[in-house]
Amino acid sequence: MPSSFFALFDDIASLLDDISAMTKVAAGKTAGVVGDDLAVNAEQVSGSAADRELPVVWAVAKGSMVNKAILVPAAMGISLLETWLHGRGYSIPLILSLLTIGGCYLCYEGVEKLAHEAVKRHRRRNGTAVVEEIEELPEDLAAFERGKIKGAIRTDFVLSAEIIVISLGTVAMEPLLTKLGVLIVIAVLMTVGVYGLVAGIVKLDDFGLYLTRPDKNRGAKAFGRGLLALAPRMMQFLSVAGTVAMFLVGGGILVHGIPVLHHFAQAHADDMPGWFGVALFNIGVGMATGLLLLVAVSALTRLRKRRRQPAS
Repeated sequence: MPSSFFALFDDIASLLDDISAMTKVAAGKTAGVVGDDLAVNAEQVSGSAADRELPVVWAVAKGSMVNKAILVPAAMGISLLETWLHGRGYSIPLILSLLTIGGCYLCYEGVEKLAHEAVKRHRRRNGTAVVEEIEELPEDLAAFERGKIKGAIRTDFVLSAEIIVISLGTVAMEPLLTKLGVLIVIAVLMTVGVYGLVAGIVKLDDFGLYLTRPDKNRGAKAFGRGLLALAPRMMQFLSVAGTVAMFLVGGGILVHGIPVLHHFAQAHADDMPGWFGVALFNIGVGMATGLLLLVAVSALTRLRKRRRQPAS
């Protein structure tokens, strides 16, 4: 009996050691997507009232954990189903197909945001900026906040799916319990890390304001003024970086998932200046895909409106 207990303990320790080792590998593989996830989510949760910033971040973080609680078992189940189908002669790329749909969504979101900003700038040039901005103010701030949170959680779902699938690919040859353990650890670490940093970024200006209080010393006040000057520039940078990240991740998913694009990228890999060239290609594919989807969605929306209009 004691020997059986120690054997079980040894098996658990060995399993935890394997999970730890493979988690490090998976974390390295997903680092690029996590960086994009940070930029996108920091940009999405910004813009709330100062006293609502942390509650919004917390709400999105909880939504992100729910996303991963769905994605981890779903990825495991789909992976097992795909393996089972492959063993019976049906090579159906289930995970890749779902990722491609998610990549298209990210590309569409990015182009829609750019189109919205372009319309706002056009209205400002026409001298209607104040009127338009007043019209855009939400009447129900609570509903506006809920919509912002839901949008951030939807985007997080796609980015989380990319992280989970990359991690799953890293441990594809490992035993079932090791796979599950790695995915759970990655899901928790990435959520805590990303949203902890997002919370720090959105409260950077408040910390700077705190350091400029009269009871602080000269050095603290100077540092606080520096943070106050840095905070808006950082948010502007994250706004741009978040949009670029949507095209980078979405385009990258499409390039790796669509054989024609993948073969083209491989054939011209030597012509591209390293990682930067590949990234530009992915961004270009993402923007082109998003633009096509925006045109298609706009056309369908107009068609539906025409059908709903009563015949004169």
